[in-house]
Amino acid sequence: MNREAADDAEAALVVRRTIRASPERLFAAWTQPEHLVRWWGPGPVTCPEAEIDLRVGGRYRLANRMPDGRIDWISGVFEVVEPPSRLVYSWTIGASAATPERVTVRFEPRGEETEVVIHHERIATPEARRTHRQGWEGCLDGLTAFLA
Repeated sequence: MNREAADDAEAALVVRRTIRASPERLFAAWTQPEHLVRWWGPGPVTCPEAEIDLRVGGRYRLANRMPDGRIDWISGVFEVVEPPSRLVYSWTIGASAATPERVTVRFEPRGEETEVVIHHERIATPEARRTHRQGWEGCLDGLTAFLA
C-alpha cells in the first residue's frame, strides 16, 4: 500500500451494525427529524433538535446536548440521497474552519434484518477517530433500541 493510501485509510473508520428492521424503516429513522430526536446521541448525549432538508445540496443540522448542558451542533450538506439504501453527507462539528469530514451510510438488506454500514472519512486525528467510533457505536445502540 502506498503512503497516501495508508494515510487515507488511517483518516477513516467503518462501523457496522445489523438491526432487525427494513432498509426503508432505517432510512426513515435516519432522515426524519421527529425520529432522529428520539434516538440520536451516544450515551448521555441527547438530540433536542434536528433539521433535515433531504435532497442533494440540502443541509442538515443536529443538536448534541452534552451532559453538562452544552450543545454542540453537527451540520453538513447532502451529497447523495438514494432512499432507502444510501446517504452521503459532509460533517462539521461547530463552526470548524477545517475541511468537512464525509459520512457515507449504507442500509444493506440481510433477510429480515439490515446491516447499517457507516464509513466516516477525512478525520483529522487518531483521537477524533476514536471519539467518532464511540459516538457512532452509541448512536447505533440508540437506533437499535428505538426500532426494537
